[in-house]
Amino acid sequence: MASIPRDLLYAETHEWLRVEGSLGTVGITDHAQKALGDLTFVELPKIGSQLQQGEEACALESCKAAASLYAPASGKVTEVNSALADDPGAINADCYGRGWILKIELAPGTNLSNLKNADQYDRFLAAEAAK
Repeated sequence: MASIPRDLLYAETHEWLRVEGSLGTVGITDHAQKALGDLTFVELPKIGSQLQQGEEACALESCKAAASLYAPASGKVTEVNSALADDPGAINADCYGRGWILKIELAPGTNLSNLKNADQYDRFLAAEAAK
C-alpha cells in the first residue's frame, strides 16, 4: 500500500499539495512515483509562471514513461526544487520530503474543494486498483 501522509491534499492526477497559509508546496504522490519508476529528468517551470488548477505545470521523465505534473491549485510559481536537475531520483527516494517539485503562492479565492484528503485519496486508489 502506498504511503499517504495525513496533512496533505491530493489530486486525482496523483499530485499532492501542502498548504501553509497562502503558500502551497507541490509534488507527486508515492503511488505516482512508483508507477513512473526511476525518474531521470524533471523539466521545472519558470519562477513567476502563473498556473491554473489542472493545467500542466512541468514534465517528468522516467525510464518507463514521460508524464506531466498538473497544478493542483491555481497560483504563481515562487520556488522550484532546483536540486532535482542533478538528482531527479530524490522524488523516488522521498517524494513527500526532499523530492518536492515546486511552490506556488495560491491565487486569492483558490478553490481546493476538488482535492481529496488522505482518506478520500486512499479510497480513490483502491477504487482505481479494483477497475
